[in-house]
Amino acid sequence: MAIVSRLIPCLWFNGEAEAAATHYVGIFPNSRITEVMCWPMDGMAPAGSVLTVTFELDGTRFVGLNGGPQFTFTEAVSFQVICDTQDEIDHYWGRLGEGGREVECGWLKDRFGLSWQIVPRMLPEALADADRERAARVMRSMMTMVKLDIAALEAAGR
Repeated sequence: MAIVSRLIPCLWFNGEAEAAATHYVGIFPNSRITEVMCWPMDGMAPAGSVLTVTFELDGTRFVGLNGGPQFTFTEAVSFQVICDTQDEIDHYWGRLGEGGREVECGWLKDRFGLSWQIVPRMLPEALADADRERAARVMRSMMTMVKLDIAALEAAGR
């Protein structure tokens, strides 16, 4: 029996919820749009225009809400994408970064203003290493990067 989480992130967009959902499901495996709900009447938006889009990204459910221009995304909330290989990092960095902007230390903002952290799986383990000098070398290396480079991080930890 599938477990359905009671926690579903709701992302506030200004009329771009469907475009964002379509973009994201084209990037992540095992992803799909599951429902598009439209406004039943004129009001905050014209009747028939998209109110919410429910979608799954690699098994995690999200709702995109066309709430208007009152609120925008900030870096205070971001989504981490854990990657096993440099090819995965390159894929997510390139696709999520299309039309957005690179920040630093594995962070980027996508074209909808949402922040993402593209993180190699080895990084949290290296930063938690009992050898604190090794962990510090990895951290110093990471702090010089924009897109994270697994080989350079591993070299810093040697």
